[in-house]
Amino acid sequence: MTNRSTLGGGALLALALLLIGLTVLFDHALRGWRVDLTANHLYTTAPGTDRILKSLKEPINLYFFYSEKPASQIPDIANYGVRVREFLEEIVARSGGKVQLHKVDPQPFSEDEDRASELGVRGRPLDAAGNQLYFGLAGTNSTDGKQAIEFFDPKKEEFLEYDVVKLIYQLATPKKPVVGWLSSLPMANGFDPQTGQMKEPWAIYTQAQQLFDLRTVEAGSGKVDPDLTLLVIVHPKNLSPAMQFAIDQYALKGGHVLMFVDPLAEADQAGADPQNPMAAMQADKSSQPGPLLAAWGVQFDPKQVVADRGHALQVSTRQSESPVLHLGILGLDNTDFTAGDVITAGLSNVNVATAGSLTQVKGSSVKFEPLLTSSTDAALLPTDRFKMLFDPNSLRDGFKPTGQKYVMGARIIGNVKTAFPNGPPTGVTLPAGQTALKESAKPLNLVVYADTDMLTDYLWVHAQSVFGQRVDQVFANNGDLVLNTLDNLAGSADLISVRGRASFARPFDRVEKLRHIADDKFRAKEQELEKQLSDTEEKLTSLQSKRNDKSALVLTPDQEKELDNFQNEKLRIRKELRAVRAGLDQDIKGLGNWLKLLNIVIVPVLFALIALAFTVLRRQQRNAASAASGARP
Repeated sequence: MTNRSTLGGGALLALALLLIGLTVLFDHALRGWRVDLTANHLYTTAPGTDRILKSLKEPINLYFFYSEKPASQIPDIANYGVRVREFLEEIVARSGGKVQLHKVDPQPFSEDEDRASELGVRGRPLDAAGNQLYFGLAGTNSTDGKQAIEFFDPKKEEFLEYDVVKLIYQLATPKKPVVGWLSSLPMANGFDPQTGQMKEPWAIYTQAQQLFDLRTVEAGSGKVDPDLTLLVIVHPKNLSPAMQFAIDQYALKGGHVLMFVDPLAEADQAGADPQNPMAAMQADKSSQPGPLLAAWGVQFDPKQVVADRGHALQVSTRQSESPVLHLGILGLDNTDFTAGDVITAGLSNVNVATAGSLTQVKGSSVKFEPLLTSSTDAALLPTDRFKMLFDPNSLRDGFKPTGQKYVMGARIIGNVKTAFPNGPPTGVTLPAGQTALKESAKPLNLVVYADTDMLTDYLWVHAQSVFGQRVDQVFANNGDLVLNTLDNLAGSADLISVRGRASFARPFDRVEKLRHIADDKFRAKEQELEKQLSDTEEKLTSLQSKRNDKSALVLTPDQEKELDNFQNEKLRIRKELRAVRAGLDQDIKGLGNWLKLLNIVIVPVLFALIALAFTVLRRQQRNAASAASGARP
């Protein structure tokens, strides 16, 4: 007995010494090693993130405001809090010392709470006593610039990397992005000849002015300033060859482009004549991008409109007393958006009208990524059917869905050829020493939407006057979509390349599968029990009805026997149900034991063997080097 105790104690001591030795060995042999073994590579940053971190010239200070104790009471927040903290630490580790992380746990009514509010991080109220939950990030640079993520929403977890890197990028480049705005539609404020009054700018144009340094690009200028961060082109129409060439060269140099085209732009004032309203209805209101889109790998047909019965909205007409469905005016929902793109993330509905379809040019090498699509209950109809349309019901005549989803918005990335392979058009003279680019010097970053009506106020916002001030009531996400696109394209190419990532909150698939199997069995037994209960009750009722003494409450021997049989059967089935549940628990317990064995024993032993092999290899290399140096004369 004493020998066994001694042996057991000696084995425990030896095991403890082995663990200490392995820890010391790992600390030296594996120092600096970083291996991401998560299924979705949650801790492997995107190449664009690494390039942005390496390009930092000045230090960035990040302040992670996180209420530790209150968050621990909310499982979703607690789990996500660990994920955010670990990701921020990974960013710091990859920044080469340029990013410093400060973790702050704001206590109620403390200076830390004031600091969080000052930097733009807002707490969420927890109770009536005024306690708040802080879960946000603020950043500062060396010039007193500051940016903030007000609150980390677990629902936006897949865009955690993008949001954090965007904050760092904005601190590293604090100047407002310069956005060139080329539009043939009257989006800015000005004089309206039809009403004889001054008109307000479109709501989306006003919002863009507040967030960016907007510069008007004149279509007749024939040039695009090279210092533009982003060029927005709305309804390109009647652009001169010189202007098309300038746009083409801007894009080939790596300029970012956002374009809105339309087979039938309702805001187009072509043919406008108060004396002849029919002229405006018959005028050609399609976009004419010339050779640009085709050269960039995008096919747009201005003679076809996407008609979608699955997303058709109701409109009022003079011909009908009640609203009717309009197959060309569509209300897209989140099932029609690309969930993994930051542009469409979190949007719920976007309205479009007489939108066109976009496809990738055959043979093009660009990456064509849909952003907005129709339902499968859709088809393409000739644009002429939507001109002078008095009865939207007529669009349903002969309508045959193709079962295909049509793309109405897309992101295009890649190297492209020039739209002017024969050189500059007639009349264009390049400055001395400058040659026209024939292909991309940097990959093209382009977003195209096949609708301009989505920008008009009536499809997404109601404007009201409150005490002389305009107040917008938003009912669709059109504005969010456009601003998200501007915000994304106004960043660097590296920032644009940072896309949505998979969630770290992964379910236990194997355990869930075992639960489903057991639940199916359990449900089958429950149904069997319910059926037998119903059958027995019917038998009891039948036996009771045959009795002569209707008022007696004492059961007959047959009834007592039937009831006893039912009780025994009920106990048997319940026993089987417990066996099924026990079997489920046993399967899950066995899976848990295997995972514990894998994590506690197998994985450490595997790493120990790798470390030992690495150490032996390094020792052999040093011995070989020493022997070689000693053998030299």
